[in-house]
Amino acid sequence: MKTKTPQEYDSMVQKASPRSPVFMDCLLAFLFGGAICTLGQAIANLFMLMGLTLKDARTGVSIVLILLSATLTAFGVFDDIAKHAGAGTLVPITGFANSMVSPAMEFKSEGFVTGLGAKMFVVSGPVLVFGISASVIYGIILFIIGLFQG
Repeated sequence: MKTKTPQEYDSMVQKASPRSPVFMDCLLAFLFGGAICTLGQAIANLFMLMGLTLKDARTGVSIVLILLSATLTAFGVFDDIAKHAGAGTLVPITGFANSMVSPAMEFKSEGFVTGLGAKMFVVSGPVLVFGISASVIYGIILFIIGLFQG
């Protein structure tokens, strides 16, 4: 069997891969992402009508969107929505909830500790580690700058 050159391999990939409808993908991502944000605002307005402060309503919106996206992921609906919405489902809070629940559901047959518990952070773990590390470093830098300015 003859080894393929990188150019030959790229040519084979181009022939086998369908062209992505970029404009439609962007439009759907915009519409679905906007719909998620609009839903969040509607929930916030509902909570404020019920007497919550803006701060408490925003907390409630986070809880509801996390619960909704985790539930939809657990029942396999979130993936069907994401097939059409693409990046529109990556609105931070819903995408993060999906990234936590998806691996957990995939490995649930391995048990609660070694399956669900251990695999829950497979995707989101690195995001948490680097996000928290970056915020600590940023905080230290701001602290040091504040020492010189004060």
